[in-house]
Amino acid sequence: MLGGRAAAVLAVLCGAIFLEGIDVAMLNVALPSIRTDLGMSTGALSWVLSAYVLGYGGFMLLGGRTADLLGRRRMFLFWLTVFVLFSGLGGLATDGWVLILARFVTGLSAAFMTPAGLSIITTAFPEGPQRNRALLVYAGTAAAGFSLGLVVGGLLTAVSWRWVFFAPVLLAGALLAAAVPLIPRDTAPEQAGGGRFDLAGAATATGAMLLLVYGVVRIGEPGAAAELTAAVLASGLALLAAFVAIERRSSSPLVRLGILRSGPLLRANLGAVLFAGSFFGFQFTATLYLQDLRGWSPLQTGLALLAIGVDSVLAPTLTPKLVERFGNARVILGGFLLAALSYGLFLPVGADWTYPMMFPTMLLTGLAFALAYGPLTIAATEGVAEEEQGLAGGLLNTSFQFGAALGLSVVTTVNLAALGSGASTLEGFRAALVVPVASAVLGAVVAATGAGRRRA
Repeated sequence: MLGGRAAAVLAVLCGAIFLEGIDVAMLNVALPSIRTDLGMSTGALSWVLSAYVLGYGGFMLLGGRTADLLGRRRMFLFWLTVFVLFSGLGGLATDGWVLILARFVTGLSAAFMTPAGLSIITTAFPEGPQRNRALLVYAGTAAAGFSLGLVVGGLLTAVSWRWVFFAPVLLAGALLAAAVPLIPRDTAPEQAGGGRFDLAGAATATGAMLLLVYGVVRIGEPGAAAELTAAVLASGLALLAAFVAIERRSSSPLVRLGILRSGPLLRANLGAVLFAGSFFGFQFTATLYLQDLRGWSPLQTGLALLAIGVDSVLAPTLTPKLVERFGNARVILGGFLLAALSYGLFLPVGADWTYPMMFPTMLLTGLAFALAYGPLTIAATEGVAEEEQGLAGGLLNTSFQFGAALGLSVVTTVNLAALGSGASTLEGFRAALVVPVASAVLGAVVAATGAGRRRA
């Protein structure tokens, strides 16, 4: 059991990841109201989401290593403050470009704040059952934020979409006030992986991530020029190659390439890409099905998806026992298999399905999330030296964010391709649902490669 100051620190850090989840989910529900009030085009509206993804995914790797080099507490508190300021700016926006700018900087702040918070947990709790329980509570809180955000977003949007931005300001302000006295002071940078800052590595890594995430976002944009998208992705890959070359020669690399030789870490990050892609691809398609085809309100849609939030209860209660009994790899495999079953059950969705027909998918999706998300976090940080915990957290969160962007883009592309070939709206949704099923199956194959190994 966790008690005393350690529990209070964990509560603050869980509050921060809850804030991130609820912030993203509430905005998804509020988008139609924002478009009407600000007079934004559909293309401009999509950038309200894409700008956040770009800032988050583009700077996450840099954010993780910066926490190791400049101090985890310092980075967490500073970027939580930035989050407060720019979330408030989003609520005050009267023009679309101001809202897009606010979302980009909010995503940027999350890219630095999230790996700093995760690395505070992994360095504050000793490796083993205590850290595992802390990470699973953390993962369950993140999922609860996303699930509850769908409902809360519907309620707040009914009052005014601006409260979707003001409510996180209030929560973040309270967290900031609690974090200052509670979070322990940083180890001196020279003891926490210090040395010179790898500016060339930082520039090429950030540029590569920005271009790759932007290219992936463009894949799902209707009417986006294929040639430009290919050029953006090729440029991102070229910068990534340059980054690897720089890191090989650097005496103080941003990313020590040797960390990538860890099989569990590689499997965890690849699993994170596939799991996030399948989950967000399914959630996006299911939301469109319920609102566009069935005519459900944002609040009704949020309540329908609320069953997925069962993972917020199961992650800190059931999952630790399963990890202790079977090990991370096998629990992750079980999560992927349940996800594949869950999404597969939704494949034959009809135009007149009742909610009881959808409920098994929602419940199994929540259970799959509980089994996979937390153990993936444990696997990605287990055995990593303390001075590289921020880097490990940055890699994992980059994988989750990149996977989410990729999943959304691919399901959108498949859906549009099906509609372009003459399929009905319902048939387009069914075609798109194949993507999360395939992603979950592929994730199970990756997880199975480590499931037969004994735990250390």
